[in-house]
Amino acid sequence: MTDRAPHTTPLPVADAPVISVEHLTTHYGEMRVLNDVSLSVRPGEVMVIMGASGSGKSTLLYHLLGLLPPTSGTVRILDNDIAELSQPDLTKLRCRMGVAFQGGALFSSMTVGENIMLPLQEHTDLDEATMRIMVRMKMEVVNLAGAEERMPAQLSGGMTKRAALARAIAMDPSILFCDEPSAGLDPIVASAIDRLILDLRAAFGMTVVVVTHELESAFAIADRICVIDRGEVLIVDTVDNVRACPDRRVQDLLNRRVQVPEIDPDAYLERLTGDLL
Repeated sequence: MTDRAPHTTPLPVADAPVISVEHLTTHYGEMRVLNDVSLSVRPGEVMVIMGASGSGKSTLLYHLLGLLPPTSGTVRILDNDIAELSQPDLTKLRCRMGVAFQGGALFSSMTVGENIMLPLQEHTDLDEATMRIMVRMKMEVVNLAGAEERMPAQLSGGMTKRAALARAIAMDPSILFCDEPSAGLDPIVASAIDRLILDLRAAFGMTVVVVTHELESAFAIADRICVIDRGEVLIVDTVDNVRACPDRRVQDLLNRRVQVPEIDPDAYLERLTGDLL
């Protein structure tokens, strides 16, 4: 750990952040997972949170989604302090946030169309015909037209990612969160998913936050990159400035020399589940 401030690109005064994290620290028992993390995300930008496995990037995502309370510090989303929101208000806020989970997280017993329609059924009063039209529109946007009646098991890896993105944008969110969107895909399909994320940002004017350990993907889509190592933010800056960062830990990550800290995954998940409940 170091007390040296991370490299940052300052926000222009006119750009009020849609996401603001200030001095966020999180412990799981005796283990400190995030250490004094601060981060601002500008309207309409693609912010990539990058780090090796065990770096704390997924825990940061859980905080941004309001799934974990901070040990200390604040998380503000669309000018709302998440920790101060009631459950109904947090639910309303989440309706302005779309999430494409790692692996897709599609319900296996539902068709692709039903998966994409689910947020509309749960959070709107739209009639069935209108929802079906919206589902078809979103599926066309992600190049899945005609796949409404397929089951998730019938989809390829790339199609599953596209379906997850279609569900994530079903409510026309202000912020799109993507967890490892190109993981497990071959380079050609991964590149297509990266391009789709940029196209969605342009088409819907969304702010996009991507969590990934894939360097190629991060460099391809990011306006700025936040590099995390062992729970500490090392740099928040443009792709070029991240590449040129003199911090040895950043260069180790870029050159894939990072040693992953030893964490018992079963104990970690058990503790996380307990905290969420």
